[in-house]
Formats: sequence, C-alpha cells, structure tokens
Amino acid sequence: MHFPVSGVEVNPLIPPLVAFLVSSITASAGVSGAFLLLPFQVSVLHYTSPSVSPTNLIYNIVAIPGGLYRFIKEGRMAWPLTWVVIVGTLPGVFLGSWVRINFLPDPRSFKLFVGAVLLYLGIRLLVEFTGGSKAQKEKNKALEQKFRERVEKIKAETRKKVAAGLPADAIVVTKKFSLQKIEYEFWGETYSFGTMAIFTLALVVGLIGGIYGIGGGAIIAPFCVSILGLPVYTVAGAALAGTFLTSIAGVVFYSLLAFTPVGAATNVAPDWALGALFGVGGLLGTYCGAYIQKYLKEKIVKGIMAALILFLALRYIIQFFV
Repeated sequence: MHFPVSGVEVNPLIPPLVAFLVSSITASAGVSGAFLLLPFQVSVLHYTSPSVSPTNLIYNIVAIPGGLYRFIKEGRMAWPLTWVVIVGTLPGVFLGSWVRINFLPDPRSFKLFVGAVLLYLGIRLLVEFTGGSKAQKEKNKALEQKFRERVEKIKAETRKKVAAGLPADAIVVTKKFSLQKIEYEFWGETYSFGTMAIFTLALVVGLIGGIYGIGGGAIIAPFCVSILGLPVYTVAGAALAGTFLTSIAGVVFYSLLAFTPVGAATNVAPDWALGALFGVGGLLGTYCGAYIQKYLKEKIVKGIMAALILFLALRYIIQFFV
C-alpha cells in the first residue's frame, strides 16, 4: 500500500502489528511507545522528512486512550502530577516543532538528535539498577511485593486468571497540591516532590518532544521513577495523559505550519493514514500494557526497554560519524 503524503510503501498490516508489540511493552512503564516507533519509520520505512514527527504524534492520539482509560478506571491517576506535566509541556512542544522545521530538516542531523535522546533514556534506565536512593528503592520494592502477594491471593481463591488484581484501596489520593509542593498517597505510602521541578522538566521535555515527535512520557516517566522515587504504578497514567494532550497540540501546530511559507518549503504535514494505522495497533497495545503492568516486575520492563533504546541510540550516533 502506498501512502502519498509520506511516500511510504508498506503492507497495511505491518504498522498496526509493530505498534501493538511495542506499545504492549512500553505502556507498562507509562510510555506510549512513540519513541521506538519513530526509529522504525525512519530506518525501516525510510520516512525521514520533517512530517514524520507529527505523524508519530498521531499515533499517540489514537493509541493512548486505551491505556489511559484503564488507569483512570482503576484510580491510578496522580492528577496533580498530570496537570503540571501538561501545562509545562505544551509551550515546549510548540517551540520544538519550530526548531525541527528550521534547524533539523536534514535526515542525518535529525538521526543524530534522535540518537542523543535515546542514549539519555537508555543510560537513565541503566542507572536505576545501581543508583538512586536505597531507602526509596526498598519502599517501591515493598509496594511491588504487595501487588505480587495480592495477585497470588486472588489466584488461589478463584483458581483462574486474575481479572483485576488490585485491592479497593490501591488508588491515588491527593494530599497536597500547591505551587511549591505536590503530595499524594498510594496504598499506605506517601510521596511528595516540588511542583516547579516537574514544571521545568516538562518544559524541556516538551521542547525535545516537539522536535522528536513524541509527547514526552518517555522522558518524564523514567525521571519521576528514578529521580523522584515515585512508583511506576502511579506515574504511568500521568505520563500517558500528558503525552496524549501534548500530542494533540503538536499535530495541530505542525498542520498549521504546513500552510506557512516555512512549512511549504519542507514536507511538514502529517500523514494521517499512516499515523492512524500505527495508532490502531497502539490503542490495543497500550490497553494490554496497562492491564498487564500490575503483573510484571518493573525490572523486567525496564531491562527490555533499556536494551532496545541503547541499541537504537548507538546505531544512529555511529551512523552520523561513519
């Protein structure tokens, strides 16, 4: 099948299948999977024009609602964290879109940028295995063990696969939300962090996401888990919600730029058909990823993601210099 906007020629079953496999893994960590789908489009489909960024954002718009619905339904949304992420990321996305078109239209330079972002993400995940607060790690480990024990108990009682292994009190409860501090409770444990720190991070992430073509969850989620010590069970929903809304803003901005002289000089209009195909697979994948998250160990999810990310990062960086 030929996609005229992007110029891509591919079997229409391939995009949704790849998106499903990627998002099933990444959604468990609060990431939509767009950061891995962009390399697939660039390297496998040879889609390297600036319009690949908004096309990747379309994937987020279609894919994320499935997983987001699951997190909201189970009460695992840290809403104060979500709103700060959204408010900080939006202006960054607009600026990032402008930078992508004006300074990184060349595929070679864009690949180097993608490689640098992926390298950071990969190293960040690896550091989590050895760095960070030992006390916080023990706290999150104990929380994860409670999930495991709850699942095993229900399995023993029902003698069948668990439909929902979460107790009624495993929800996020906001205790404080101000310009200085955010504090919430999850399953008997209290977590707090500075509001402005998250806002500043979200602003930078929005800039990177606007250039790359991701909503930012791939950067925010690892930061919240490894630096702030927040449990991935509460971060995942907030990261996906922020990614969803900022992706909408990014696609709208890129679409408007297509009607400007700058946009007319380069191919910046998103390929809606291709993005939607990826999105359909991602919609099912993020729902499945959110469902299976409570049955997976964080270490397994992070290990798989770190290996994929570092492989892609090194490949793109080496290609630039060779």
